[in-house]
Amino acid sequence: MSMRTVLRQRWQAVSPREQHLVLAALLLVLLALLWWVGIAPALGTLHSAQSQRQQLDAQLQQMQRLQVRAQALQAQPRLAPEEARRLLEASVKALGANAQMALTGDRVSVTFKGVSADALAQWLAQARVNARAVPAEARLSRNAAGNWDGVLMLPLGSSPSR
Repeated sequence: MSMRTVLRQRWQAVSPREQHLVLAALLLVLLALLWWVGIAPALGTLHSAQSQRQQLDAQLQQMQRLQVRAQALQAQPRLAPEEARRLLEASVKALGANAQMALTGDRVSVTFKGVSADALAQWLAQARVNARAVPAEARLSRNAAGNWDGVLMLPLGSSPSR
C-alpha cells in the first residue's frame, strides 16, 4: 500500500468532529505562518519608515549645509604662497610650543606633540579658512595621554578644493 492510501484510511477512521478540529488547527498554523513570514515584517517596515525618513532628511540637510560651506570655500580666491605661509605661521603660534612649522619648497610641514583633539580641529579649520591650506598628507597618532602627535604637510597657495 502506498503512503497516500494509508493516510486516507486513517483520515476516514477519525470522527468528523476530530477531522474538523484537525483542519481548524491546520488553518490556524497556516494563518500564523502567513502572519510571521508575510505580514508582520511588512508592518514593521511600514512603522519604521517614518522615523527612517526623518533621519535621512536630517542627514540630507546636514550634507546640503556642508555642500554650501564647501562651495563658499571653493569660491574664495587663491592666496599668494607668501601670504598663506604668513597666515599659517600665525595659526601655528596659537598651538604654542606644542607645534613647529617648517617650509619645504611650496609645502609647509607642521609637526606637533601633545595637542588636544579640539585644538587640532580648530587649527585645521583655521588653516583651511584663513590660509586656504588643506593637508595633503597627514601622519597622526594618539599618545598615552589621549592627545595627538603627528606631522601634517600642507601645500601653499592652493585653493581649498584641492
